[in-house]
Amino acid sequence: MTIAQTLRRLALLTAPLALAGPAWSQAAVQLEGTCEKLVIEGKDATAACKPTLGNAAERRRTTFDFTTTDGRTLSFSGTGAQQERTEETDPLQPINLVTAGTSSDKGIVRNPTPAVGACTFSTPAPGKTTIACEASAPDGRTFAGTFVTQAKAASGAPAQ
Repeated sequence: MTIAQTLRRLALLTAPLALAGPAWSQAAVQLEGTCEKLVIEGKDATAACKPTLGNAAERRRTTFDFTTTDGRTLSFSGTGAQQERTEETDPLQPINLVTAGTSSDKGIVRNPTPAVGACTFSTPAPGKTTIACEASAPDGRTFAGTFVTQAKAASGAPAQ
């Protein structure tokens, strides 16, 4: 993935900040990279985590979607308009809902759970860009995911 592609994709993460009014656009991207950590309901699922991360912005909500090779999913979701900045360029997305899911030949079962947490991500630059999410449910179950994209210069771009 080039820096330009990564910038475009991660721009969607902050798109809710730029939008105003009741009509919000819908957008979804699939990022490629490395899943470094995945914890679903307190259980480590890192070994099965796929090398893709979904990100969607729809109806004022921003969602980060992790998937596994054995049919499990974990989504972290929060209201995009509530994004904060942890540094000059690092957004923090508050999370108030996690959805664990499983798919089988019988269909998909999703378990939405209110949770408190956050996803952080940095503005892409040459090198790695990390998206890290953590949340806890009221009953003590924990959820976490860390995904690293590899940003690289576009072909023909000047050297930095």
